[in-house]
Amino acid sequence: MKFWTLTTSSPTAAATAAREAENAGWDGVLVVDSQNLSGDSYVALTTMALATQRIGLGTGVTNPVTRHPAVTAGAIASVQRISGGRAVLGIGRGDSALAHLGKAPAKVATLEHYLRALQGYLKGEEVAFDSLAFSEQVAPDVATLGLADTPDASQLKWLNERDVKVPLEVASTGPRVIRAAARIADRVMLAVGADLERLQWGIETARAAAAAAGREVQLGAFVNMASHHDIETARRLVQGGLTTFARFSVMHGKVRGTVSEEQRRVLSDLHDRYDMNEHTRGDSRQVGALTPAFIDQYAIVGKPAQCIERLQAIAALGIDKVTVIGPATVSARGAAGEAAAMLTEDVLPKLRG
Repeated sequence: MKFWTLTTSSPTAAATAAREAENAGWDGVLVVDSQNLSGDSYVALTTMALATQRIGLGTGVTNPVTRHPAVTAGAIASVQRISGGRAVLGIGRGDSALAHLGKAPAKVATLEHYLRALQGYLKGEEVAFDSLAFSEQVAPDVATLGLADTPDASQLKWLNERDVKVPLEVASTGPRVIRAAARIADRVMLAVGADLERLQWGIETARAAAAAAGREVQLGAFVNMASHHDIETARRLVQGGLTTFARFSVMHGKVRGTVSEEQRRVLSDLHDRYDMNEHTRGDSRQVGALTPAFIDQYAIVGKPAQCIERLQAIAALGIDKVTVIGPATVSARGAAGEAAAMLTEDVLPKLRG
């Protein structure tokens, strides 16, 4: 199992965060792509690539609205080349990046359309103009210029045979997104919590869709996790990020996937309380919707041995990559720093041998 972490897209601090993550033993680090809340993700990834040697780098996650697929593919392919093949492109329907434009997440059909174009660009293939229909539609047709000749398809022409294709991963919660990702992407990154029944549901949904499409797909998961000897401290450290990721399961007010009645109640309450102005904050009004039992099921919290046991159970389901949404960066102080150190020193090494 590979373990990735998440940080912000700070143009000045991302490089340090990546070096710290690499030194701490993480396999990869993702940056958020939310233009109103953080710096540009590809600028951050470039600084991180130049500051590190081994660690994987990617978006966690971008969306199919704020950038044309040719632009997204070109940006991550540039990171791939400058990093020596360490890039990953993570994408979802969009959340805070779209909320701060006054928009809801993209429709599943829009995401699937975007994914197909992305895969074409990332493979260096020609993408037919009539299969695009994204933001380029606001401009007149190139034929109106009356030139002697113009391109007849869209392609990243600067890619060459030495460029390794960037893996495409899709953050997936609902069944329609899971199935679309399984049909098109290289990896389905389940964002359904750490509860084994929910993960099993997501895995079965992905595998069935991949099989129907005559292909195989890799499986990963986003997991909110905090390791600390005091369970109340661990719960407190994880709750801010957990509200964000748990809300994905009830994005439009209807709970998606297998849940208990108690989980359904908490998720519905979380949806009704959620304030995007307090997105990811541990002191937000939506934190009040979480119960200790929900946190213990939906996240992974507790002493190192407890976290190890939960992760081993997840690995046994067929998940081979986990992106940990943790309490803090490696250099954090206080309880957050203790939890971060416990994770990298006492938990992750035990799962690699």
